[in-house]
Amino acid sequence: MTVAYVVRCNFDDPAREQAWNEWYNGPKLKQMLEKPYFLTGQRFKRVAGSGRDYLAFWTLVSEKAFQTPEYTNDWGFFEWRPYIIDWSRDLFAGESDTVVAAPRVDQNQFIRLVSFEGSTAEEAGIARAGVDQIRPGTKWYHSVGLDRHTELFGISIETRIEPTAAVLGAHEGFYSPISILGVSETPAEKA
Repeated sequence: MTVAYVVRCNFDDPAREQAWNEWYNGPKLKQMLEKPYFLTGQRFKRVAGSGRDYLAFWTLVSEKAFQTPEYTNDWGFFEWRPYIIDWSRDLFAGESDTVVAAPRVDQNQFIRLVSFEGSTAEEAGIARAGVDQIRPGTKWYHSVGLDRHTELFGISIETRIEPTAAVLGAHEGFYSPISILGVSETPAEKA
């Protein structure tokens, strides 16, 4: 079984934002993919809709990733921490799939992310049904750990920005890739 580790945040210092992105998209991405249980990672920036400005989507072999010495001894945003606001980190599992795959997003495509911050699981389920009627094909994930900012979130890969879910009380953001899709060089050794 694999899971999605979703990190979202805003950055509070425009003068340092480019340097932070260069660090996160380069050395930090590489560092995380060298840790046990990490399979893939990619970063995105919101270009439309609501939600936090930055999204990092990781896939992991197991939530045990957060208990390894490699993770606990070398965790965090280091000197960038004072500028990172509205930070959340959540762990999700697929609804019917036991394998969560990294989304494949070309440069001219967007991830459409739908979340239900502040909603109960029941409220999110009702709103989700409305989203599915308007926009079938959204892939849904359920919260299984960490901060649990939203009990449910959905993604789809889009070629156009066409907001729909916000009218149903959901947060809906459109994100463009700002890093490569990083893949662990030794995923078989990480199980």
